Amino acid sequence: MSNTRIASRSRKTAETSIELSIDLDGSGISEIDTGIPFFDHMLTLFAKHGLFDLKVKTIGDIEVDYHHTIEDTGIVIGECLREALGTKEGICRYGCAYLPMDETLARVVVDLSNRPHLEFRAPVGTPSAPNMPFTLVEEFCRALAANLRANIHVELLYGRDGHHIAEAIFKGLARALRDACERDPRVVGIPSTKDAL
Repeated sequence: MSNTRIASRSRKTAETSIELSIDLDGSGISEIDTGIPFFDHMLTLFAKHGLFDLKVKTIGDIEVDYHHTIEDTGIVIGECLREALGTKEGICRYGCAYLPMDETLARVVVDLSNRPHLEFRAPVGTPSAPNMPFTLVEEFCRALAANLRANIHVELLYGRDGHHIAEAIFKGLARALRDACERDPRVVGIPSTKDAL
């Protein structure tokens, strides 16, 4: 089992160019530049509360809209997390967080199962942050779940402010992933009766 859990990726398409690196055992240091200030804020707090050292440089077609930039960044974060986890020996595997943000409460539950699924539940008409559509929070989570190959459940229990709602979800995702990625000294090998994840 490797002691370093670090990964980096470059990904270029006709829509985005991404350079990204992550250290699962960092201290929450980040350098984020996606061209979307609110998304930068979300990824900065994702790193801080996950204790991931995260560097992201994304150049995307934001003059079209923010969708490609946010989705593709989620893809690469998922790929890097999966690579950094390696065989997943000794990890906790599961993580859960209830995250309050003023009037908002979100719940995020993660299983690093190698079976990708996103269950994203929020009331119809959930408000967006002033400068990022709420639908793109779900798209980020979907891209992350698919490429990390994780089972992720996100539920907005209640909330009124679009900024607080997005922030609660990103922080909850960070905390749940931090717990799931954590090494448990009592876990021998891979935490599955199948001996594979």
